[in-house]
Formats: sequence, C-alpha cells, structure tokens
Amino acid sequence: MAYFERVGECAFRATGHVSGAWDPDTQHIAPALGLLTHAVEADRDRRRADHLVLSRLSFDILGTVPVDVVEIRVEVIRPGRTIELVEATLSHAGRDAVLLRAWLLQTRDTTGLRGIALPAIAAPEDLPAWDPTTVWPGGFIASAEVRRHQVEPGRAAFWVRTPIPLIDDTAVSRLARAAGLLDIANGMTVRAHPREVAFPNVDLTVHLLAEPRGEWLGFDTAVCFGAGGTGFTSSVLHDVHGPIGTMTQALTVRPG
Repeated sequence: MAYFERVGECAFRATGHVSGAWDPDTQHIAPALGLLTHAVEADRDRRRADHLVLSRLSFDILGTVPVDVVEIRVEVIRPGRTIELVEATLSHAGRDAVLLRAWLLQTRDTTGLRGIALPAIAAPEDLPAWDPTTVWPGGFIASAEVRRHQVEPGRAAFWVRTPIPLIDDTAVSRLARAAGLLDIANGMTVRAHPREVAFPNVDLTVHLLAEPRGEWLGFDTAVCFGAGGTGFTSSVLHDVHGPIGTMTQALTVRPG
C-alpha cells in the first residue's frame, strides 16, 4: 500500500500510512509535501523538455487535513526561459490546506566552482536504529525507518527511509520521494515530550544544492523554542554523499 492512491487525474486518497503524529485522524503532512512536489515536476515535464531543477520548496500549512481524498492544482506564477516560480495547492473538500511555491532554475555545469561549507554526518550504517513510535503514534511515523545519534534534547543527527511508495502505480522522482519525508524532522529529536508541549510547524522551506541520491535522507537537526510561544526547527539535509541543502520549520509552541 502506498501513501496515496490515485482516484482521479488530480485527486488522491490518503491511506492509513499517512495518519498523523499529533492526531491519527488527520494526515501527517509529510507525504502531502511529496505529493505537491511530484505535481510541480509532472506539470513542468508536461510543459517543457529542458528539465529545470527545483531549487527552493516553500510550503505553508494552512490547517489540518483528514485522512481522505485531496486534490492538487498547479499554476505557473512567473514563467521564464531559465527561471520559473510555480505554485501548487493541496485542498480537501474545497478548502485549501497546503500551499507550495517552488523556484525552478536552469542547470549549468559549475563543477569547478563547487564548494560546501557544511559538515558531513555519520553514515546510516554507523548510527544506531531508533524506534520513533516510542514517542509518536500514527501510520506515517510507523512507516519510517530511523537511525539516530541523539546529542541532547532538541539536537540530533539522523537518517530516515521508507519502503512505502508515495503514490500507487506511479513513478516519482528521487526529490519527490525525499520531499515526502522532510516534515519528519520536527519530531525526531524533541526538546519536550509531545504529551507535555505541542509544537507543530506551520511551514517548511528547503533550499537545495542537488537532488538526493540513494534511499536514505539525512538530517542534522536542532529544535529551538523561544520565550514567547514561537520556535523553529533547523536542519542541514544530506544524502550518503554529503550535504545537499538546508531546511527550516516555524513552530507554534503550546504548553499543555
């Protein structure tokens, strides 16, 4: 069973693997982000053959989504020969729930200029397995395999992979598959137990240097709470070859 089953040209039914960590009756938003990323790439490939790459993905989460049928629509906001801004919207029962704005850029050979001032993390096989269901409920968390080095509460390096396809009977890119795991970061090194403090994220923005390679997606993550009810989760993203991007999530911190 996949995270989503296609039920129409632009409609998808969430399966039990999508059930959420804060509330199992609503979706964990992570697979929906992969679905939106796939929709942007599929729209790009229908319109043009030069394969602009997705450089930035900025998601705004407008509310919770039931484990039910969702619909996707895509619009080009800023067309261009070498740069495009594309918006994709996920809705449920006529209500917009998640927005994605993606910058698509033309590729060039900059091998001679390559430089990344970000440290690597230990390889997946060098980190111990960790069971995230000891902290979180829900089908999505149960579907993920995690290997983690916990430094302290709110600080960890970890790798995530899943055997579950994003969409049934549909091939998706490595980026779309990875995007379906990104939102797990906020829960993999909690600063406070979710039974005592709620800290859902209202957005997620990722900047990419390259598409991830391999089945593992790595995170070097810090969770920070401020004194006024806000916080953020900041991650450096990795594949097995090294750092590939950065990601931030804005949190609303709500003590029980």
